[in-house]
Amino acid sequence: MTAPLTTLRGLDLLAEIQRLKSDRNAIILAHYYQKPEIQDLADFVGDSLDLSRKAAETDAQVIAFCGVRFMAETAKILSPEKTVILPDMDAGCSLEDSCPPDQFKAFREAHPDHIALTYINCSAAVKALSDIIVTSSSAQQILDQIPLDQKIIFGPDRHLGGYLARKTGREMLLWPGVCIVHQAFSETELLKLKAEHPGAPVAAHPECPPHIIEHADHVGSTRSILEYALATPADTLLVATEPHIIHQMEKAAPGKTFIGVPGGDGNCNCNMCPYMALNTLEKLYVALRDLEPRIDLSTQVMDAARLPLERMLQMAGNSVGKGDVGKPRIDNVVEPEDIDPNISGD
Repeated sequence: MTAPLTTLRGLDLLAEIQRLKSDRNAIILAHYYQKPEIQDLADFVGDSLDLSRKAAETDAQVIAFCGVRFMAETAKILSPEKTVILPDMDAGCSLEDSCPPDQFKAFREAHPDHIALTYINCSAAVKALSDIIVTSSSAQQILDQIPLDQKIIFGPDRHLGGYLARKTGREMLLWPGVCIVHQAFSETELLKLKAEHPGAPVAAHPECPPHIIEHADHVGSTRSILEYALATPADTLLVATEPHIIHQMEKAAPGKTFIGVPGGDGNCNCNMCPYMALNTLEKLYVALRDLEPRIDLSTQVMDAARLPLERMLQMAGNSVGKGDVGKPRIDNVVEPEDIDPNISGD
């Protein structure tokens, strides 16, 4: 479902979006993977969970989330009293699509001695079936707090799970999902770039497959990659994540050169997220005008999904959105058994 686009000819879209934002007491959030024109008009630009937490702290009545559906759902879970709109409801995610709630529920029931550490890139219904939600920046800190003899399901991203398994030595049962953008990065094209730019470091997201990760000088979340880009003394950086984050890098460090690693044979746009690209200024305007499409979740699902999110914040609240953070520990590990594994989504 997309906000219906009636004729917008002659409208000053930027001015109208600002007017509607004021009229609606709205806040506009943009993920790093959004187009530059959307990033530039947003109130906050950042990682998905960090954006939802920022929005929850404001007195805005409406959240316009320029990202993908699971991100807007997370904003609704953390701000159930607010209206959350998404410019294009078809803005999904290949990781979410790879993990249908009914299949995840059956998988959990087939492995009752495992707890589920679930990457935030999943539906609200799958969050509700999980024990602890993790982000790419908080996952290792949370893993370090789980007893070594506790069996773990990690989903839906097998590359992030595999990276964590290699880094920590923990065996985990991996759900076989992938991000289609990070999966598409070409090792051949990366090696060509490294030859063309000798000495240029590579920053990669842990959703990348191992053949990309093994060439990386830095592996971390989107925010971690951005911070590395600004901190590295190198004047050229090769970036192995969705390339629209380069807009923020160029704004913050205009004297440096940032090069996105291509996907496929180097002649496609497959390193760009097709779901993120569905959001446009026109759709944002119409969504603010009509307050549609909006995120609607049942109270049951929101309450169940909020529990594993709160566990993450208890166990690793100081690391969420901050990249790789070492291995601090806490003594009181949150026990997962009080989640009802039979709760399913809408």
